Amino acid sequence: MRNKKHELYYHAMLLPGMILLFIFSIIPMFGIIMAFQKFVPAKGIFGSQFVGLYNFNLLFMYPDVRKVIFNTVFIAVMKIILGIIVPVFFAVLLNEVRSVIFKRTIQTIVYLPHFLSWVILSVMFTNIFSYTGMVNKFLSFFGVEPIMFMISNKWFRTILIATDVWKGFGYGAVIYIAAMTNIDQGLYEASDIDGANRWHKIKYITLPSIRPTIILMATLALGNVLNAGFEQIFTMYSPLVYETSDIIDTYVYRMGLEKMQYSFATAVGLFKSVVSFVLIVLSYKLADKYAGYSIF
Repeated sequence: MRNKKHELYYHAMLLPGMILLFIFSIIPMFGIIMAFQKFVPAKGIFGSQFVGLYNFNLLFMYPDVRKVIFNTVFIAVMKIILGIIVPVFFAVLLNEVRSVIFKRTIQTIVYLPHFLSWVILSVMFTNIFSYTGMVNKFLSFFGVEPIMFMISNKWFRTILIATDVWKGFGYGAVIYIAAMTNIDQGLYEASDIDGANRWHKIKYITLPSIRPTIILMATLALGNVLNAGFEQIFTMYSPLVYETSDIIDTYVYRMGLEKMQYSFATAVGLFKSVVSFVLIVLSYKLADKYAGYSIF
């Protein structure tokens, strides 16, 4: 009982966060009922007609939805893959730097974009990739005609993926650098005696030693396959690039708030939430099996 009494202080510290979670995450889940209704705002949830799975049937009938799902999965998967490869590559290179001051300076610089809002970065990248922006001015030196990157279905998806990786690779590299600090330095000393060069050390010591961390980050990222980055895309895209950049979250926003198809938008959002929940459970199962990571 004495231990339970001391735990009350920790529960009291959690209380404000739990209240916010209940208000903004638990209570709104009541609105899921709209996915099974022909919702009319004037009649409310209790007065609207119940239509069962009608909205979900529309979800698989609309060609736009299939395109949106493909865009979501493609963009998210590419972000996940590059979001693992680039931080690992950068962390390995930074780990080979001998100057501590230089290493910490570079690590701080690449880590800073993680804290910047996409509202700020979207304005910056829109100006950089605009018709008269920095990229087109640079290309003009090589005789390349200006490209309208921000309204090009050919280029816009690539810009989304590249800028997202640029924003987050510094944060991801910190995790792998931390994993490298746990590597037994005696392994490197033994490899020096055997005549190993830097490439051999990276290939046979560094990468195998951080493999569990890489597997862990990859499996946990599986739960974000349907989260392609609403804030980034919403602040950067335009109707001209809906074909290649419209994702589930932006589609739900347009259908629900702009076109006022509340029931259909709720059905699409619920479909995404259910699939994401299954993927999150699967990712934690895989993380427990292959990386020994478990939250319970």
